[in-house]
Amino acid sequence: MLEDGRTFHGETYGAAGTAFGEVVFNTSMTGYQEVLTDPSYTGQLVTMTYPLIGNYGANPEDEESARPQVAGFVIHEAPPVFSNWRAKESLDAYLKRHGIVAICGIDTRALTRHIRSLGAMRGAIAPAATDAEALLGEIRAQPEMCGLDLADEVSTGERYVVPAAGDTRYRVMAYDFGVKSHSLQLLSQRGCEVTVIPSTTPVDEILAQRPDGLFVSNGPGDPEAVPHAMDAIRELAGRDTPVFGICLGHQLIGRAFGAETYKLLYGHRGGNHPVRRLSDGLVEITAQNHGFAVRGGPDGVPGAPELKVTHVNLNDGTVEGLEHASQPVFSVQYHPESAPGPHDSRYLFDRFVDEMARRSAIAAAEDA
Repeated sequence: MLEDGRTFHGETYGAAGTAFGEVVFNTSMTGYQEVLTDPSYTGQLVTMTYPLIGNYGANPEDEESARPQVAGFVIHEAPPVFSNWRAKESLDAYLKRHGIVAICGIDTRALTRHIRSLGAMRGAIAPAATDAEALLGEIRAQPEMCGLDLADEVSTGERYVVPAAGDTRYRVMAYDFGVKSHSLQLLSQRGCEVTVIPSTTPVDEILAQRPDGLFVSNGPGDPEAVPHAMDAIRELAGRDTPVFGICLGHQLIGRAFGAETYKLLYGHRGGNHPVRRLSDGLVEITAQNHGFAVRGGPDGVPGAPELKVTHVNLNDGTVEGLEHASQPVFSVQYHPESAPGPHDSRYLFDRFVDEMARRSAIAAAEDA
């Protein structure tokens, strides 16, 4: 049931019970386990537009965090069997084991068209015997996503270290607003020792570590409600320390330098979003998961004259990438770690490493 009263009837899938959240849709054909465990989906009932979900089961290798993060899951057709050489259990069993309420057998195309026309809205998955009027009242009593700080809920409580794969070339601090494990793996593979820090870590603690770079992760909720990283972004950038942000991190970098953010009608979620890189016109097919965006204009980014737009969404023209005019700061709205999704954008992790290499070379020359 949606907050406007529209109701879809289906069958129980996953855990039994009632779940509330913002109803959104994801257009990926595969990667449902990565979607389920992406912390950016906290507080959301995720609808998969591809009709058959669960056919390759579930396994520990595809998890982006320790457990599913979605509030609930909505699919059209659940396969009677699953088959994959890595599978350990069915998707249904996986959801039940983690207590995730789901529903199958509904018209997900009709639901998606409804959200696409009217916008993402609050909703619930509930047993058919639930009193409809009472359920609608509960849905409308749920908090709206605007103004909601969810990043602190999913952030790590204590810092931890992901060692470099091989020799340590650089030491990176990573703000955890809902970081995905694959981002940390890609940094590790490039010789980075990554210290993952809680979302509330003050700037002084970061400066005391003298990191070679700062990574600002993805995460759920409204960026306006998450001001924690802005001082660190500005302070490190001012010291010529490279800063790389994705998704929520991109929005926070924008806001740190004066940009505004706003809520999209239904957001961008899936592994097939075309983005043009303005430097050379190349089109990247990107993985995305966000409901908010940085406000852009015909002359750049209003309120942030030091920021330059580097990437643009070809579906709706929204800002997909930023870089600072004079400081080593850049960000993208999409997910270059590509889990799930195409690998077109992984070069951005190489760019981050190259920025740290440039800074190290300058520091070495100054010391000499």
